[in-house]
Amino acid sequence: MLRRWGKAERTEGMGVCLFTGYIPSYLEKDEPCVVCGDKATGYHYRCITCEGFKLKPKSRNDCHICNALGTDCAVPSFSPVVLDDGKRIAKRKLIEENREKRRREEVVKNLQNKPEPTPEEWELIRVVTEAHMATNAQGSHWRQKRKFLPEDIGQSSLVTTPEGDKVDLEAFSQFTKIITPAITRVVDFAKKLPMFSELPCEDQIILLKGCCMEIMSLRAAVRYDAESETLTLNGEMAVKREQLKNGGLGVVSDAIFELGKSLSAFNLDDTEVALLQAVLLMSSDRTGLTWIEKIEKCQEAYLLAFEHYINYRKHTIPHFWPKLLMKVTDLRMIGACHASRFLHMKVECPTELFPPLFLEVFEDQEV
Repeated sequence: MLRRWGKAERTEGMGVCLFTGYIPSYLEKDEPCVVCGDKATGYHYRCITCEGFKLKPKSRNDCHICNALGTDCAVPSFSPVVLDDGKRIAKRKLIEENREKRRREEVVKNLQNKPEPTPEEWELIRVVTEAHMATNAQGSHWRQKRKFLPEDIGQSSLVTTPEGDKVDLEAFSQFTKIITPAITRVVDFAKKLPMFSELPCEDQIILLKGCCMEIMSLRAAVRYDAESETLTLNGEMAVKREQLKNGGLGVVSDAIFELGKSLSAFNLDDTEVALLQAVLLMSSDRTGLTWIEKIEKCQEAYLLAFEHYINYRKHTIPHFWPKLLMKVTDLRMIGACHASRFLHMKVECPTELFPPLFLEVFEDQEV
C-alpha cells in the first residue's frame, strides 16, 4: 500500500511532534490511537495508532509525545495488551475487506455467468422478430410516414359518458378508421408464431381477444415522441394525450402515455418488442382456455429466450429485466381498464361508428 506522509514539525518548548499530510482512506474520521487515544495516522506494526507508534527511538533520534497523555508512544507500543488490541482491530478490518472483495467477485461472476440464447432460442427469437416486423405498420419509418391529427379535432360534438368524461365523436370516428387494420396486424402477428398455430381454434380466439388491446397499446407506446408529446397509432396517426382521451379512451390514454414515457428510457429494439408481444399473447390465465398447460409452456419458452436475449444485449439500466417484466403488468392493467371503458362507449356512442371487427374482439370481454 502506497502512503505519502507529510513532514514532522516540532513545537518549541513542548517537544511535541505534529504530523500533517496524507491520512489513509481506510481510517474513519478522527479514529483514535489504540495506545493513547490521540488521533491515529494509520496501521503501524499491525495496529491503528498515532505517529509515535511508527517511530522507533532506538533507530531514530525523534520521539513523539502524545497530546493526550504527554508520554512517549513508542515505549509502550510493544505491550502485550496493546498488541492484542491491535490484532483484534486489524482482524476486523481484514474481515471487512475480504467480505467486500467477495461481494465484488460475486457481482463479476454473476455478470459473466448470465446465459445468452441457445441456438434453439435464437431460432425462436428470429421467428418472433420476423413476425413482428412483417406486421408492424411503417416499421422503422414511422416518424417519416406519420400524420398529426389536427389540433382542432377534440373540441366539437361532445357527448358526456356516465363517468363524466367528454367524448369527441369526430376524434372517435378518426380512431375507428385505423382500429380495424391495427387489430388485423395483431392477428397476423399471432398466426405467424408456430406455437400459437398449434393451439385449438377456441383458445386462439380467447388469447387474441385478451391481448389485442395490450399489444396495440405497446406498439403505440414504443412510438412515443417526447418532442411533440404524441403517440403514433398504427404507424400513421400521431395524437396528443387530450385527443386520445377525448376520442373515447378517457383515463386509459393517460396510462398509455405514461407507459410510452417510461419505455423511451429502455431503448427497446424490434426483437425485444416482439418478444414482449409474444409473452402477452401466451397468457395462460385468460378465462375459458382449455390447453392451459401447453400455453404456460409456450410462455415459459418465450420468457426464457427473452431473458437470455436481454443478457445478450447488456443494457446499462440496473435490474433491466425485472423492470421490463413490470411493464407486462402495466399492459395487462391497460387491457382491463379498456374492457371497462368499452362498455361505456357502447352506450354513449352511435353503434354505426363501431367497426364490426372492433365489436367482435372487444365485446363479451371479462372486466
